[in-house]
Amino acid sequence: MGLSRNDLLTIGQLAERSGLATSALRYYEKLGLIHAERTSGNQRRYARATLRRVAFVRAAQRVGLSLEEARTALDRLPEDRAPSTAEWSGVAQSWQSRIDRQIDELERLKVKLTGCIGCGCLSLSRCALYNAEDRAAAAGPGARYLLTRDPSSGPEPHPSTG
Repeated sequence: MGLSRNDLLTIGQLAERSGLATSALRYYEKLGLIHAERTSGNQRRYARATLRRVAFVRAAQRVGLSLEEARTALDRLPEDRAPSTAEWSGVAQSWQSRIDRQIDELERLKVKLTGCIGCGCLSLSRCALYNAEDRAAAAGPGARYLLTRDPSSGPEPHPSTG
């Protein structure tokens, strides 16, 4: 069952309708997230159902899933039609644990933000307590206290653990 010319979108139309740049759509295609047919002049043509797939990928990214995770989920859904309730439920269930981990991570980040950020803390007056003699620098670049352990124990390994 081939699609009629009216059922196909150019990459420009897909970009306009989806809100993504054509370069992003080409990248999605390269990753196997979406698929295009080619005209005799080698121009891309996308089925209208591709709009749903692009929206799905964008929703996945909004909840913190990687493009690879989105592709894995898309592989479980039909490409040419809306998913059934059962098909969608299967994908939604697979996202639950990932979203729960994301929530846990954000909760930990929220707690840490009240004590430190950037070099190790929000208050220069408290840096001497949390990061005396710039101990965090030995643990590597970036917000070491924020990225690792509790500020009271510092980002560097305890002498007993090496």
